[in-house]
Amino acid sequence: MISSEAHIKDDSIDTRHGCILYIEDVTVSFDGFKALDALNLYIDDGELRCIIGPNGAGKTTMMDVITGKTRPDHGTVFFGQNLDLTKMTEYEISHAGIGRKFQKPTVFFNHTVFENLELAFHTQKDVWQSLTQSLTGEQRDIIEEDLETIGLKEQKNLRAGLLSHGQKQWLEIGMLLVQDPRLLLIDEPVAGMTHQETEHTAELLKSLAGKHSVVVVEHEMDFIRSIANKVTVLHEGHVLAEGKMEEVQNDPKVIEVYLGS
Repeated sequence: MISSEAHIKDDSIDTRHGCILYIEDVTVSFDGFKALDALNLYIDDGELRCIIGPNGAGKTTMMDVITGKTRPDHGTVFFGQNLDLTKMTEYEISHAGIGRKFQKPTVFFNHTVFENLELAFHTQKDVWQSLTQSLTGEQRDIIEEDLETIGLKEQKNLRAGLLSHGQKQWLEIGMLLVQDPRLLLIDEPVAGMTHQETEHTAELLKSLAGKHSVVVVEHEMDFIRSIANKVTVLHEGHVLAEGKMEEVQNDPKVIEVYLGS
């Protein structure tokens, strides 16, 4: 087991070959059903990748494997060339610089937007400890910058429970950003959003690429078209197709199993 002291973000992640995530020959079975079947996937440092596929394709299991929630039966998962995620705990993986946002936002409704971002700095303490521990000037600057990025500067003193559904999603993305992850895993970010919120989310995710690597799992195809450079299609636990959106949506195999005729 790699010690958590070894997980110093950024400098310790070896991306000299341009790739930040290597998933190679990964298989995961549940009661004989192969959720992932010899999956190979490579994410470049700083890229925005969209993952699509029918229900049961293995998208959630793939993210569970990356974050250490599920251990593969076979195969390797590396963060950069040097961090073997299959030998690390969920906490160690998070600390190494991988952040995951689930579909349903998990913000603290009774605390303000600013306090939610403050809490994200102190994830290992309870809420009261976190809010009674004063922020450094640098941390305050990070939060203010974060508020600007996610578009919630004017709402910073508003209780999170009063935010719209879309704003709650952006706040949760912000709570990940204050931890400065190198890799963000975003699950169905625009489900239930208005058209305007969806457009803002597209611009937000595109703005994060470069400084961060961003992997988006989503079913909303118009949204995927608006942000995608490279799309990976999963089917029955492996990669069915990969490439630019135009190529993927015209692939006969993809049309047959996912997009429909």
